[in-house]
Amino acid sequence: MKRRVVITGLGIVSPLGCQVEECWQRVRDGESGIHTVTVIDVSDLKITFGGDVPDFDCSNHLDQHTRNRIDRFAQFAMVAGIDAMRHAAVDTSGDTSRFGVVLGSGIGGLCTIEEQVVRLNSKGPGRVSPMTIPKLMLNAGGGNLAIEFGLKGINYSVATACASAANAMGNAFEHIRSGLCDLVLTGGAEAALTRIGVSAFQNMRALSSFAGDPRQASRPFDAERDGFVFAEGAGLLVFEELEFAQRRGANILAEVVGFGSTCDAGHITSPDETGSGAAAAMAAAIKDGGLQPSDIDYINAHGTSTPQGDKAETVAVKTVFGDHARKLAISSTKSQLGHSLGASGGLELIITIMAIRDSVVPPTINLTNPDPECDLDYVPNVARPMNIRYAMSNSFGFGGHNASIIIKKFE
Repeated sequence: MKRRVVITGLGIVSPLGCQVEECWQRVRDGESGIHTVTVIDVSDLKITFGGDVPDFDCSNHLDQHTRNRIDRFAQFAMVAGIDAMRHAAVDTSGDTSRFGVVLGSGIGGLCTIEEQVVRLNSKGPGRVSPMTIPKLMLNAGGGNLAIEFGLKGINYSVATACASAANAMGNAFEHIRSGLCDLVLTGGAEAALTRIGVSAFQNMRALSSFAGDPRQASRPFDAERDGFVFAEGAGLLVFEELEFAQRRGANILAEVVGFGSTCDAGHITSPDETGSGAAAAMAAAIKDGGLQPSDIDYINAHGTSTPQGDKAETVAVKTVFGDHARKLAISSTKSQLGHSLGASGGLELIITIMAIRDSVVPPTINLTNPDPECDLDYVPNVARPMNIRYAMSNSFGFGGHNASIIIKKFE
């Protein structure tokens, strides 16, 4: 018999705050975290706005020595992970051989790569930092969190572009459900909002070039959407086996019930226009949870504000849910937080948990001119009171990766 998996701890780093309650309140209030980027020089870039975390301060979590030895994305992972473990009140003083870490990041230490290439070219190979590899490697977040807490169980990192955090969480779910682990710290972190990151995405015309107020640039499902808004951040969660959590008196926030993962196997960056891979992932998650499509109340959509992606996701939802598609509440919180690539699934699952807790569906802001081809209920502009029993969170990424995870109100 498969073991039940619950969520007991949350930690977040986002453009709308680095405390879960603050971020959630600002999301439900319809605020935007998009602004002129300040963490890098954008004076000569075509795109100057995004969802950076300009006032990020990890001094309350990490000492100076540790801060200097890890990349920004790993700092995000550490802060969110430490907060999640504290929130869950996990005791790591005993045997931790069944406590693991599974994190996602689409790109990893791009800040370090950019910094050290500049140093190589300007000062020569002898001046490249000996900490370059430990800082840039994708598994640095998970490795450093394991060291921080002495977690000796399974530990690895997932890279499936913008589906990275969702796939990491799905794998964590499977590891606990199958009996391999009792507790897994999971989610994703990304800090790729660098000069080379922005330049690369802008030159492939993936980013919004909105000319007005940056807060209005991310416009999922709107007819005038023109690309995603680049962001950064982290969302980490503590997953536990139900009875293990109950024995230690943990506060259970939600239950994980289903996961599905597929690949379009089509184009390296463009989604399948029919949404077949996304639909297959959603259908697999529903089947995995022993549910019917009509059981799902709310979907936190991938909803990146790209012309192709939002349309394909809409088609996929209709394929899976049939008539029930028009009864679903659907929203994209990327309209407020921007798109943090491999971290986005972690942030969005945290928002989904809070939506279940408070019986409030967060809005899709900036939805003022609905696209006729995106004709479902995207909860435009204003949050909506609604009892949510089952919710799905979708994450789709370059490479054709699709991941859907379903959580439910714990009862």
